Amino acid sequence: MSETETLETVNLSIAEGVATIELNRPETLNAWNAQFGADVMTALERCRDEDAVRAVLITGAGRGFSSGADLRELGGAASAEERPDGVYKQLTQVYHPIMVGIRELPKPVVSAVNGPAVGIGCSLALCSDLIIAAESAYFLLAFVNIGLVPDGGSSLWLPTRIGMTRAMELCMLGERLPAAKALEWGLINRVVPDDSLREESAALAGRLAAGPTRSYAGTKRQLNNWLYTRMGEQLELEAQIQREMAGSEDSIEGAIAFVEKRPARFKGR
Repeated sequence: MSETETLETVNLSIAEGVATIELNRPETLNAWNAQFGADVMTALERCRDEDAVRAVLITGAGRGFSSGADLRELGGAASAEERPDGVYKQLTQVYHPIMVGIRELPKPVVSAVNGPAVGIGCSLALCSDLIIAAESAYFLLAFVNIGLVPDGGSSLWLPTRIGMTRAMELCMLGERLPAAKALEWGLINRVVPDDSLREESAALAGRLAAGPTRSYAGTKRQLNNWLYTRMGEQLELEAQIQREMAGSEDSIEGAIAFVEKRPARFKGR
C-alpha cells in the first residue's frame, strides 16, 4: 500500500507500514500558524486510525525541522489585551492535543530533525519516541529570548531526557544545542551526516514498522505511566504560566524585537 495526501501545510505519505508526516511551510522554516497546527493534528489522527500505519516518521521540508511559532500570528490575538487568552487557547486546543496524541499513539514515532528545531518545533521533536538528527541540526528553547516560558510539553520532555541541570540551562540561557552535543547529553538517539538523514530515518522507521507493534505500544504505556502520569496537569500549568507571560511587558517587547530583528530590551515587567 502506498498513498499520499497533501494538506495545506503538511504532506502525509503512507508506504510499507510507515506514515511520513512532512512539515511543509519551508518558506518560514516550517513555523507554526493556525493552519499548520490543524494539519499536523489531521495527519496524526489519520496515523492513529489507519491500521496500515505501524510507525510514524516526522520531518521537515526544506532547510529546517521547525522554527517554532509564527510570531506574526502568536496566539491569534488582534491586540495586546487579547494576546494572553489567545496564547492559552492555542496551547490547550492545538499544541497539547498533538503532543498528547504522539505520546499516547500506540505506534512508535520517530522525528528526523533537519536543521533548526526551535520552540514548539523543538517540543514536537522531543515528544517523539526516538529522535535522529542531521549533523547540522540544532535544538533551541528560544522562549526566554522573547520573554516567554517553555511550552508544548518541553518542561516535561527535557528533564526526563537530560535531567534538571541541563534542562535548566537550555530553558534559561536560550542557546542553541548542536546535534552532536544533544547526542552527548542524551537528548537524542542518533546523529547522521546531513545527506544520510532521509535514508537513515526511513530505515529506522521501516524497522519499527516491521516489528511487534503491540509490544511497542505496551512499552510506551509503561514509560508514559512512569514518567508522564501528570502530563495533563503539567501541560495545563505550562499554558497558565504562558498566559501570564504573554501579557507581560517583556514578552510584548520580545515579540516586537524579534520581528524588527533587534535585541530585546527587557525590564523585568
